[in-house]
Amino acid sequence: MNARQQVATLLENAGTEYVSGNAIATELGITRAAVWKCIRQMEAEGYRFEVTRKGYRLSEDSDALSENNLRRYLGDASRLYEVEVLSTVDSTNTYLKRMAHELKAAKGDGDGPWRAVVASSQNAGRGRMGRTFVSPAGSGVYLSVFLTPRLSAQQAVRITTAAAVAACRAIEDCTDRQPKIKWVNDILIDGKKTCGILTEASIDLESGGLDWAIMGIGFNVYEPEGGFPEELQSIAGPIAPKRQRDLRSRIAAAFLKNFHQVCVDLESGGFAEEYKRRSFLIGQPITVIRGSSTRPATACDIDGECRLLVRYADGSTEALASGEVSVRPIS
Repeated sequence: MNARQQVATLLENAGTEYVSGNAIATELGITRAAVWKCIRQMEAEGYRFEVTRKGYRLSEDSDALSENNLRRYLGDASRLYEVEVLSTVDSTNTYLKRMAHELKAAKGDGDGPWRAVVASSQNAGRGRMGRTFVSPAGSGVYLSVFLTPRLSAQQAVRITTAAAVAACRAIEDCTDRQPKIKWVNDILIDGKKTCGILTEASIDLESGGLDWAIMGIGFNVYEPEGGFPEELQSIAGPIAPKRQRDLRSRIAAAFLKNFHQVCVDLESGGFAEEYKRRSFLIGQPITVIRGSSTRPATACDIDGECRLLVRYADGSTEALASGEVSVRPIS
């Protein structure tokens, strides 16, 4: 750990207690000037301080992602993951894809810890259908998990739907908000997207099963400074209206714990009923989107494979395993 990380850990562990600059310097064997330099660096990363004659303590709106905080909130679940926390990255999915061969070889068929990477910002975040996922610093949390599930290519949607259930649980664990799922991969609060999921996988051509998969998820915890980009203002929204102490670390930890728990039923799909219960689409008039073509339909149900069952105007029905839908306004 470098000096900045040591100062951050010391103040995070201090909780509501003030720690003097002299005490920090003595504890870490550095100068007061070095302590002040670390404090300034931490402010740039999202830490907020209360400073008095007693020293420094983190304020109630201090919310910076750190490995120390994440492991603290994971608690006993820390043993389930090998977690790396980054201030910024091109894309957490891309980061893990670069080491997929190495991770697969190391994991084999074992049941050891899962590999996860968590970032405070992305400069090349990606969503479904090749879209950009806006990932500014200080307002969200972006993470990916590397998996080697025993699933067929057709069952890969279970990873996305399991993540959606885990995301809803995590938001409820950490806030008083009531998230809903828009099939297949969006989490909405008050009708606005607060979370998106992108699952990517490699297929074993011999078996037809997944060789490996990477589940990526991004949470809009707060509204970015200056607001969401104009093209997203009617679509995207934050989970929390104002900053809260360690909320991003708490959401990341709660998600990782819930995702691991939900994935116990990944092969059986036992979480499908909860996914269905959390959906807001059932009964809604929708538009099924395939490339440049669209077709009006009604969302009728979600089946045990988390496929969206739709009925078209001509009375025909279809079970959608992938794709995109939008809600049509009722005329």
